[in-house]
Order: sequence, then C-alpha cells, then structure tokens
Amino acid sequence: MAESNTIGTLVAWARQSLDQAGTGNAAQETLWLLAHALGLESHQLASKMEQQVPAEVRARAESLVSRRMAHEPLQYILGSQEFCGLEFHVNSSVLIPRPETELLVQEVVRGGSGLNEDGVLVDVGTGSGCVAITLATILARTRILAMDCSPEALAVAKENAERHGVIDKIDWMEGDLLSPLRETGMAGAVDVIVSNPPYIAEADWTGLQPEVRDFEPQLALIAGQKGTEFHDRLLKDSKQFLVPGGLLVMEIGQGQSAALRQTAAQVGGYTALQVVEDAAGIERVMIARRTE
Repeated sequence: MAESNTIGTLVAWARQSLDQAGTGNAAQETLWLLAHALGLESHQLASKMEQQVPAEVRARAESLVSRRMAHEPLQYILGSQEFCGLEFHVNSSVLIPRPETELLVQEVVRGGSGLNEDGVLVDVGTGSGCVAITLATILARTRILAMDCSPEALAVAKENAERHGVIDKIDWMEGDLLSPLRETGMAGAVDVIVSNPPYIAEADWTGLQPEVRDFEPQLALIAGQKGTEFHDRLLKDSKQFLVPGGLLVMEIGQGQSAALRQTAAQVGGYTALQVVEDAAGIERVMIARRTE
C-alpha cells in the first residue's frame, strides 16, 4: 500500500483492497480486521481516524488484510467465531461453526427428555467443541462425551471448554466416529448421539467457495462419493449404543434426506424419523429415534 500514517488512510486502503479482491462485505470486514490489528473495538475507529499508526502496527494490519484478500476466512484470521451466544476459538484444524448448526443444539435440548436426569450424550466429530460445550453449559446433569479423529481438533475443543468453564464436564475421546465407545461398556446406555459429520460429496469439492475449499479441513467436510457415507455409518452403528427411545441427531446436506430415510429403513431399529429445516428453508437436521 502507499505510505500511510493515520488510521483513516489505512481504513481507506483496506476497504479498497478488499473490494478489489471481491470480498462481499468489505466495509464491515475492514473495521473488524483493523480493530483487531490496532487492539481496538471496531466502533472506536470512527473517532480515531486522524490517529497516527506506528510502522509495526501498520505492517500487522497490512498482513491481516492481505490474508483476507487471499480468501482466508475472516474467522481464522481473527481466531474466533460466535456460536449460540458463546465465543469459540477456531483455527485451520477445525471447521468454522455455522449458524445453521445451532439447530443441532436446539433439537437436542428439545428432544432429549432424559438428559437433565443424569443422562448421557455423545458428540461425534466435535471439532471446535461448539456443540458439546454449548450443551454442557445448558445441561447441568448430563454426562457428555466428545470425540474426534483429529488430535489437533480435540486440542482446540479442550481450549474452548476451558474458556467456558466446562472442561471437567466433558470426557474427551480420540477415534473414528463411534469407535471410542466400543471399549467403554456403554452399549445401550446413551440417551443422545449428536453429530455434524462431513456431508460434501467428492465431486462437489472443486465448486466450493475458496474460503472453504482452500482453508477449512477436508477431513471435516468431504464424506465420499455420495456425501452421506458418515451418516450411513452413524445410522448403523448408533443402534448399539442408544437406549430404547434414544435420539440420533445429525446435520445433513441439502437434498440428502430421501437417501438417508432409505438407509434408516434398511438398517432398521429406528422410528419417527424427522427432518428439520433451517432459516433458509433447507432440510438441515435429521432426527432418528431408537425403537423402544
């Protein structure tokens, strides 16, 4: 950028740069990025436009803006994302929590009738821990087990649990889907299994936004050729662990509900399948109740 000594000229350069890079919300993202670089709240920038910016601070701001121009997600640059009113640390080891995933939390709280009476809940593919941790702040008497195949993701989740004061309320387990439960003697003892599994088909990967395709972990996104491979496995494997009447609550991709209904019918053991739409009217959550 051209030599700039004030916050005002830095703001003007950043906004123009983000606009040219095709950032959809350049004005607001400029404020967030520069406030982060300057150690200010974004609303404070307007009253400090004439303030001089030291060279090292300007260099830090330029670096952040350049990362966003390269389509790195804003959440990774700032290091956090809000979910259900809580702030979660995120980095490239974990999927960025989405607003539509809050439906998982809502449906678990609504449908998990036994959870406030010393019930057991398992969060499969916990990632940043946003679902397990949020539920731990709501369900005081529930035993929660959070598992992920990525040790790096579990490290992020534990950091977030510490931040929100629930680190001791959650058991952390590393492994593929429900495999960590097989040695715990918990067959038929779990009230709710909740998961936001990978659900993008391999063929759709190249068409994703660069923020997703080039930066978020493929491990948390790509399911396989169909996009429903992980859901199929959860439907088959969860039966072993759910109590009669227990719930399997999964986030699903657009257009996947019909195939998953077929899978549920084939594997048997479930009743009263329900699909919940998100705010955009897209089928987003599937709920399967274990046969009584």
